[in-house]
Order: sequence, then structure tokens, then C-alpha cells
Amino acid sequence: MNRRHGSVLVGVLWCVAVLSVVVIGGLHSSSLGLRIGHQFGDTIQARYLALAGVERAKALLYREAAQRRRSHVNHSGQLLDAPELFRDVPLGRGSFSVLHGDTGRGSVPIRYGVLDEESRLNVNTASAEELGRLPFMPAELVPAILDWRDDDDQVTPNGAEIESYAGLPSPYRPRNGPFQSVAEMLMVRGVTRPLLVGEDANLNGLLDPEENDGDLSQPPDNQDGVLDPGWSSWLTVSSAVENASASGEERVNVQTADAATLSTVPGITEAIAAGIVATRGAQEFQSIVDLLNVRAPAPQDPGQSGFGPTPPPQGAAQPMVIESPRVQTGGGPGPAGRPAASANLTGAPLISESLLKDIADSVTVSDATTLPGLVNVNTAGVEVLACLPGLDRELAQAIVSRRSSAGFFPNVAALLDVPGLTTDALRQLAPRVTTRSETFRILSEGLVPATGARQRMEVIVHLGASDINTLAYRENL
Repeated sequence: MNRRHGSVLVGVLWCVAVLSVVVIGGLHSSSLGLRIGHQFGDTIQARYLALAGVERAKALLYREAAQRRRSHVNHSGQLLDAPELFRDVPLGRGSFSVLHGDTGRGSVPIRYGVLDEESRLNVNTASAEELGRLPFMPAELVPAILDWRDDDDQVTPNGAEIESYAGLPSPYRPRNGPFQSVAEMLMVRGVTRPLLVGEDANLNGLLDPEENDGDLSQPPDNQDGVLDPGWSSWLTVSSAVENASASGEERVNVQTADAATLSTVPGITEAIAAGIVATRGAQEFQSIVDLLNVRAPAPQDPGQSGFGPTPPPQGAAQPMVIESPRVQTGGGPGPAGRPAASANLTGAPLISESLLKDIADSVTVSDATTLPGLVNVNTAGVEVLACLPGLDRELAQAIVSRRSSAGFFPNVAALLDVPGLTTDALRQLAPRVTTRSETFRILSEGLVPATGARQRMEVIVHLGASDINTLAYRENL
């Protein structure tokens, strides 16, 4: 009888043990499921926290632009490094940050703010000479880049069109249009990942753990604690600014405006306006720096047609006379529909460097409403500036040093204050630069500390007069 009771007891104990294992396993599975559910839910929450960072940055950009227009200021730099506005901003169970790292090679720490695209060289508008001056750019790659973005299948010398891509294991056609992203350059013949992105595999401008672990994971890196971003930190496809003054008003085109319109610009008198009309009738303005060549038209001799100097009284000093060459672009009419004509322009220049600095932001030589690809001299680094016409690395460094010591340049003509920068150099440079940015890269990170869930997204936006347009969007960086 006791033996029977002992067998029953053993059976009961085995049943209890089996049930315990089943219950513990079920509880473990439930706990694991709950943790996974929490992690997934926090990941979603982190994504919306990152989205909140994007929206905050857009709102602050719009407000700052409105303030600048009211103050007639082209650039303030307020939101490029503003940790008090963008670092670990609490929201709900988490926080968000808007951040960016070093835009060149160096050990600059993470900064909290937006990054302007006008600080970069636009690969869609840069000339062959500008692209060729990028550090580490092999000369043979420049024609292939130009062939990719042009609108035809005609091969430039040493370039690459459809024939170069048709023979690949996975053939494809070149775009024959503007690059849609910097990463698209990897499709150009000869462009490699080490050249374009360096160690920055996800193109976020930050040194992530997998980009600082040697060869343990992709991409390979030198584990030196410094990000090598390749060309990607110097290039963009999105930069563009409106052809307007700091206050948002339409600029006056000195190439085509009549004297009455020119006279509406503060600082341009009727005499100066007449001189501008006469000068451009003889030679087209290539940039606003050519306004320094404006001189008064000689008084017209009643016995002559056209412009001609009035003979001075006998014994009087001879006035300085400058013969302006006859220029007729394309063999057609000159500016404002008038035939280009020779003119004798006499006397001292009517526009001084000081006056040019006063009027530079109010005038233009282009009728275009939007100017794509201009580089902001208030934010671009030495490597980007040194690619531009009229500059070398020494002058590029002088520009950066000048803005660091004396403040941001209010307009392009203020570059004349840079030591060593001549009017001839500025004449080449002026059509390629601006002092304002309107296109911005927002890299936002959302974080839920409870589970460590983290999400990043990058948005490129363009500021309009009354709205903000999204140009590009990426997640999971």
C-alpha cells in the first residue's frame, strides 16, 4: 500500500515538474514577446520623435528667415550650431536632437543644428574646372561626371556615355540629366566608394561605431576616431537661392533696366544710371563687379551722331578718355533691345568700391528668379572655396579667416575687404557665390531611453518666401 502511494507521489511530482517547465517557458516567451513589443513600440515612438525634430527645425528656419528679411540681413548663422535649441529636447517618454558632424576632415565634435547645402559645391552646376579642383579628384573622372549629367549621348573626350555602361555585367543607361543624389555618382564610370563616401557608408556625416572598428564590420576604416567622408561632405545636388535682396525684394538687373528703374536703387543717382546705360551699351556686364568700370558718357557734340567728346578749350587739360570696345553678343541687339554701339566714356569712375558694397545686394546681372548652385562664402569651407574661379587655397583661407574675425559678409562686394582678393579675382568669383543660404539638411535623431530605441531621419528642405519645400527624405541612418 505504501509502495502504491509512493508511486503516485512520484508521478505527481513529475507532473508538477513538467507543468513548471511549461509554465516557466510560457512566462519566458510572454516576457520576451512583451519586451519585443515594447522595443518595437519604442522604435516607432523614436521615429516620431525624430520627425518632431525635423518639424521643429523647419519652424525655426522659417522664423529665422522672416527675421532676417525684416532686418535686411543675408546670413545670421543662428541655427547652424545651436545646442540650446536642438540638443536632447524632451518630448513624452523620450527626446530628440538635430545634429551634424564635421563637414570636412578633422576631429570637430558633433554640432547641434542644421547644415546648409550652399556650403557645398553643386555637382549639377559646377564646371569641369571646379570639379577638377576637388581634393583627390582624378582628372579622368571629370569628363565622365559631365557626360552623366548632360542631356545627350555625345561622348566628351575621355568621357563615358551609353557605350561605356552597356558592356557591364548589369548594364544601365547614364541619366543624361541632373544627379538626383550625391550617392548616384557611384554609378558614374570610375567613381568608387572610397573616393565618394570614404568611411561614411550611410552618408550621414557622423562617425558611427561600425565606421570606427577597423575591419570588424563594413565599411573598412582605419579606426582613428576621425571620419573620412570622401567627396560627399563637399558635394550637393540641391543648392539654390532666390535672386532677391536680403529683404526679399526683387533685384534690379543692371543689364536690362532703364535709367529710371536704375535710379530707384538707393545710392544710384540719375548720373550714375545714365553711366550704367552707356557702359553696358558698349560692353555687357559679366558680374556686378563690372559696375566699377562705369564712367560718365561724354557730352554729345551737336555736329556728331552718337557719343563723342566735346573738344576742350584751347590750353585746357585733356580729360581722360576710355574707348570701350564694341561688343555685340551673338550678333544681335544689345541690352534692353538696343543695338550695341561704341561709346567714348570719359572721366573718373562713377561707382567706387564703397558704393558698390552699398548697392551690391540690390542689383544683379541676371533675369533668373532662382540661382542654382551658388556657394555661400559665409559657410563654405576652404576645400570648397578653393574650387571656385578666382580663388586658390590661400585666398580661400583668407576668406574664412576674414569672416571669423570680422563677421559674416553682408553681400558679395564685401569680399573686397579680404586681404589679397583683387577686383579681377572678384570679377571671376562673383557669379558663383552668395552670402545667403536657403537650402538646408536636417538630420534628426529620436531616442527613448527606457529601451534605448533610436531612430534617425534626414530631410533636405528649401526655404521659399511663404513656405518650405521638402526636396529629399531618408530614414534608418
